[in-house]
Amino acid sequence: MDVITNFFTADLSLWGLFLSSLLGATLLPGGSELVLIGVLKLHPELLWPALLIATIGNTLGGMISFGMGWLLPQTQQLKYIEHVRKYGAPALLLAWAPLIGDALCIAAGWLRINPWHAALFMLAGKLTRYLLIILSFNNFS
Repeated sequence: MDVITNFFTADLSLWGLFLSSLLGATLLPGGSELVLIGVLKLHPELLWPALLIATIGNTLGGMISFGMGWLLPQTQQLKYIEHVRKYGAPALLLAWAPLIGDALCIAAGWLRINPWHAALFMLAGKLTRYLLIILSFNNFS
């Protein structure tokens, strides 16, 4: 265990968390929740930086999907368009949700939702999710 702990320095752990959270929010498979818990288990003193880095990385990943939607031609109908059309940027509070989160981000880009509003609502939803994960982890560890 000491070899693993020594290898995963604080800096390397945070970079890994950033990449995991960024890629996990795109169309690529993967999740950053276990990486976040692993970082906090190895480096509990990194609670706030880890929360911030995971949230920023995941939001940037969501904005990549948003940008992909922006680039899609508006001649085809996309799934979840009506939900995003009805609720606007606040629909992106659910951008973290498995299965529908990526579709919501792409739909928001396709609808040309204001990117700043989209990023703000994505950030709020993803921050809340990570806070709940951390609180749950702390209650069960």
